Amino acid sequence: MSVDRLLIFGAVAMLAGLSAPAGAQGARTSSPAEFARAVDRLKPGEWVWAPNIAPTGPLLVYVDLSRQIATVYRNGVRIAVATVSSGKAGHETPTGVFTILQKDANHHSSLYNSAPMPFQQRLTWDGVALHAGGLPGYPESHGCVHLPFDFSRELFAITSLGATVVIAGSAIDHIRTSDASLLAPIDPTGRPVAPAVLRDGDFVWKPEKSPTGPLTIIVSKIDQRVVVLRNGVEIGRSVAQVEDDDPGSHVITLTVSPQGAARWVYVGLPGHDEDAGRMLDEATINRLRLPRRFYEQVKGALRPGDTILITNSSVGDDGRDRRITVMDAVIPQP
Repeated sequence: MSVDRLLIFGAVAMLAGLSAPAGAQGARTSSPAEFARAVDRLKPGEWVWAPNIAPTGPLLVYVDLSRQIATVYRNGVRIAVATVSSGKAGHETPTGVFTILQKDANHHSSLYNSAPMPFQQRLTWDGVALHAGGLPGYPESHGCVHLPFDFSRELFAITSLGATVVIAGSAIDHIRTSDASLLAPIDPTGRPVAPAVLRDGDFVWKPEKSPTGPLTIIVSKIDQRVVVLRNGVEIGRSVAQVEDDDPGSHVITLTVSPQGAARWVYVGLPGHDEDAGRMLDEATINRLRLPRRFYEQVKGALRPGDTILITNSSVGDDGRDRRITVMDAVIPQP
């Protein structure tokens, strides 16, 4: 039995390398979800698309010019990553907070000989946009942000006019390292977000920061932490004991049976298609331990459609020992 499945049921019962084809516009399929854990390993044209991690919530696109990477966050958690190509010297892509002003799946440039700009999402009226384009591994555009073709199509399908796009960094200062945190560094309006710090407590629970909306619960095995996001805002964080050595990422979602009973079902992420539709196994109950009060608070906030992500990605370390003994912990019961 998968150790991740053991871990997931504990949470649930408690809570209620594809290379881009040469000269093409990106790989035709998503890389496994784990590739997003170390985005600097992505080759030009590679991308990860795992929207089921957070199926609902506010959307945010963050373009890092320094790394030539675009990251998509929904409900405050990373759901997709792609390599990009931004503006070359003399045509630098501007930085700042933008909104999507216009969408055109079959756009052609009015400035550059009617060049095709598939799945164009306009950010400025003077020609800057997100769209499918060439991905040589360095900045080559006339100011737009080029995306892998199939990635741009997927992104086009889930964005709406007015969605926030943040462009930061410098293509000249090209770095290749990152903490690759799962959590958005900014909120849906583009303002910086400071992650919660546990300090002297075992957990933080502040549901008043975002009273309504979908929950995404992240169980970070590497940090030994659980983070709860609602409507794109972090409302809870706790220490945890996570006994699991599976390096994979897995998602489960809360559903309701035809008889009206709550149940948790696996979602198939890229690289883990075999998970899809599988029900949880009760033998998993002891793989995750949390402070009792935190568990009770989260359990009471759950609604159908909420998701739990089990991952080795980081949610931000607060400086404490990651392998911590949790006091006042409880073995969850269904």
